[in-house]
Amino acid sequence: MDSFTQIVLGIATAELVAGKKLKNKTFLYGAVLGTLPDLDIVIGKFLSDVDGVAIHRGLSHSLFFFGFLSPVLGWLISKIEKDKINFKKASLLAFWCLTTHVFLDLFTSWGTQILWPHDYRFALKTIFVIDPLYTIPLLISLILIWRNKDHIKRRKFLIRGLIMSSSYLLLTCILKLCALNQFEKALESQKINYKELIVKPTAFNSILWNANISTTEGYYLADYSFFDSQPIRFKFYPKNKKLEEILVNSFDFQKLKKISEGWYLVNIQNQRLYFNDLRFGLLNDTPENPQFAFSYQMIPISDGMFWAKEVPKAKRDGKALLQKIFTRIKGN
Repeated sequence: MDSFTQIVLGIATAELVAGKKLKNKTFLYGAVLGTLPDLDIVIGKFLSDVDGVAIHRGLSHSLFFFGFLSPVLGWLISKIEKDKINFKKASLLAFWCLTTHVFLDLFTSWGTQILWPHDYRFALKTIFVIDPLYTIPLLISLILIWRNKDHIKRRKFLIRGLIMSSSYLLLTCILKLCALNQFEKALESQKINYKELIVKPTAFNSILWNANISTTEGYYLADYSFFDSQPIRFKFYPKNKKLEEILVNSFDFQKLKKISEGWYLVNIQNQRLYFNDLRFGLLNDTPENPQFAFSYQMIPISDGMFWAKEVPKAKRDGKALLQKIFTRIKGN
């Protein structure tokens, strides 16, 4: 999830674990601990575009790493707050703030190596990385907590905020199952044979959903809004296997294949070769120039070797996408 939401969740977790002892200092420790796993983004700035993406939500988001890091952070907190919290309680504070960060990330589409060093990335794909309906109830409860010194009242505000946010998170799981059912029915009625199907929410909402459908020859992409009155329309993008053969010996290409979990498309636009990660949808779907949210230009550096450079996203692309989403939510 976005950093602000992780700060809010981190503070709520810190308040739940140690609010009675640390009072409003939970805001400091929760904010720091709640965002600590995402420091891998900072490290990624010093790496190549591909390696920076590859390490995100890897070691820094693993329970294995937290098992070692939590006692160290707990010892440090217990030394700073020696009259208020002991080593065991401080270690639990650190562990749960770090772990709830990762548990929330599991519900997004990116994928999280919570069981690192195991390679598999878990992703439930039920909520977009920024969703105000999850964040706002927790934020309101924290404002009320900050203004109140009575522990019992603080606890009540916190529990209410957690129940509301967690209930919404559960609701996104139910909504995904409903959307998945609609996509499966549409594929069956249109007699489309497929190998794999993934469904995920679009930006800032849980009403409009995207689907990626893998077939032998290519991919179908589609969206569905709960306000739709017309059948789901699938758009086909053929696999360009001959273009893939050009890239097969490139290390960056092999890394990107792994990162995308096999959901990728190689194409040529304006005489340039691109690797497109399909998991995060399209910025625009114009037939002559489709633009994917995560795309890498494959730049030749030697015979059979290519360097992958991520295509930057302009602000106008984001604005156009949001306008398209909010228009599409209303139904086709």
